[in-house]
Amino acid sequence: MTNKRGITAEDLYALKSVSDPKLSPHGNEAVYVLTEMDQEKNVYISNLYHLNIDKGTSRQWTFGENRNSSPRWSPDGKDIVFVSDRSGKSQLYLLSVNGGEAQQLTHCPNGASQPLWSPCGTKIAFSAALKEGETLTEGEEEEKIPQPLEVKKMKYKSDDSGFFSGKRSHIAVMDLKTLEMKEITEGEVDYSLQSWSPDGKYIAYGADKSTDLDTSFQTDLFLYDAENGTEKKVTGGTGYFGNAAWSPDSRFIALLGHEKEYQNATLTKVWLYEMETESLSCLTSELDSPVGDFMVIDFQQGVSNPGIQWASDNQSFYFLASDNGNTVLYYGNRDGALYPALLDDQHIYGFDLDAENQKAIAAISNPELPGDLFILDIPSGSLKQLTSVNEEFLSEVELSKTEAVTFKSSDDWEVKGWLMKPANLKEGEKCGLIVEVHGGPHMMYGNTYYQEFQMLAAEGYAVLFINPRGSHGYGQTFVDAVRGDYGGGDYEDVMAAVNHVIEKYDFIDKDRLGITGGSYGGFMTNWIVGHTDRFKAAVTQRSISNWVSFYGVSDIGYYFSEWQIEAGLNDIEKLWKHSPLAYAKNINTPLLILHSEKDYRCPIEQAEQLYIAVKRQGKETEMVRFPESNHNLSRNGKPNLRVARLNYIKDWFGKYI
Repeated sequence: MTNKRGITAEDLYALKSVSDPKLSPHGNEAVYVLTEMDQEKNVYISNLYHLNIDKGTSRQWTFGENRNSSPRWSPDGKDIVFVSDRSGKSQLYLLSVNGGEAQQLTHCPNGASQPLWSPCGTKIAFSAALKEGETLTEGEEEEKIPQPLEVKKMKYKSDDSGFFSGKRSHIAVMDLKTLEMKEITEGEVDYSLQSWSPDGKYIAYGADKSTDLDTSFQTDLFLYDAENGTEKKVTGGTGYFGNAAWSPDSRFIALLGHEKEYQNATLTKVWLYEMETESLSCLTSELDSPVGDFMVIDFQQGVSNPGIQWASDNQSFYFLASDNGNTVLYYGNRDGALYPALLDDQHIYGFDLDAENQKAIAAISNPELPGDLFILDIPSGSLKQLTSVNEEFLSEVELSKTEAVTFKSSDDWEVKGWLMKPANLKEGEKCGLIVEVHGGPHMMYGNTYYQEFQMLAAEGYAVLFINPRGSHGYGQTFVDAVRGDYGGGDYEDVMAAVNHVIEKYDFIDKDRLGITGGSYGGFMTNWIVGHTDRFKAAVTQRSISNWVSFYGVSDIGYYFSEWQIEAGLNDIEKLWKHSPLAYAKNINTPLLILHSEKDYRCPIEQAEQLYIAVKRQGKETEMVRFPESNHNLSRNGKPNLRVARLNYIKDWFGKYI
């Protein structure tokens, strides 16, 4: 027993998140981002911190109540360029490592982002959103009175940015001596800045230059010749390619991508482009795990994709892959060798490589660690913790441990997950069980910190979270198996998991079961309560209930339905067959419906339909609408609304379980 208290929803206000670690060119220093909440002002605050690797000491480099992010070292290690919204819009700033005030570099009308140093250290490339006719320094004032929105494309809204305003993401280069800026891209195309070749000749960026962007789902890699201003297309319009990283000798480009063999269920691979022969080949075709971090999270802030990072030998490189509920740091080389460089029960959500000294700094989380920075000695595998940003908080609370579970589903498929035992469960006591289903569906639960799960465990529940078919981390066949079968094998996987833990753990009360999930997990929650009465309470979040109406209202609906349900409006029967709303008459489980009003991914009409369908029958249901929030409420919504959401979940289960 312990006198420590359990986790509460309000503890989000006390926790700090570290992310985006970047090593200095000499490897003995690092800069990282620390994000925390200001409860009184209901905002997030992010600042840059400097870390002495040898001493393991940190000190704050930026101050104030703003969002400071994306720190990048100059090639000589004397300066940092970063992004800050201290002037009202996100702009680039330059900070000397010797101290002093940061110098504002850009004054773009819609802000600037993605700073990238030239190898010589005299220029910085960056991204800026511009409307037609706007320049890097002048733009139109935002309209203060409502204006009609003319819609001529199908891709006219985004859950992240709202309705399309005419802005396109372009790339510019600034000369640090003169502060003159030059746009290097143009047109009605969005460009993603990626890397600058070490010899200074080329800037790599991604774009989709198809004539019909509504029906195109690809991103190609382009090389911009910094000397003569010409552009060269590297990939052939066959899929998604990006995160380009140059070898130190500028002869090779490693990049991430796939050719859409299974649409959005296709595993991302590492590819190699050779400049001399202009050839592109896949290096990880034998790796049956997706390259990248596909972990579902509800805590870490400011996480950025570390991509591929080369060693100094021009032969080998490092990257993250998602495997069996972990993110693994992999080593690879041009000859096709692959093996884990850091494999543990962990979530690596960022890293940076010291190529010369064969070390890496990594941001790591696990179920009992919200996240800290570690230094890895690659040859020996030794790992040393550098930060303890939540040490005081963690000394006061009791975190529940997780236990891995493996079981066979109804059709003999092996499925894996975890059970989190209740905090301070006494011998002989029984507890309720809350089942969590993740979104995506092509994401994964795993060995990371979950605020929601810890809160529920502190309330005395066991928490079961699994990776049903459709999840990443278990191979291409497994992740693709859900397409065209929503509510089939995936439903069987969830129910088999419940049966397994009830049979194995005698402290679980089989008559006190709850189910919850968001997005695809919300769909599955809706589906489950329409097909079984085993659960005493359910909370569905940002869910899908009707695939027929979803087809036209989501920012991804018209193609996501075709890819995932494998049906469009020409097959209403199949869309309706897989719609939980079709089974609303069977719902007897008390159902709480949580949804954000500005969710353009799973629009709130999905919640409204389900609520009325269940309420009209006189069944027990309530709906909670979260204002000014989108699909990502649980991850980066307004702090007070994130806390409120957690308490609604806790209280609903407390009432019925």
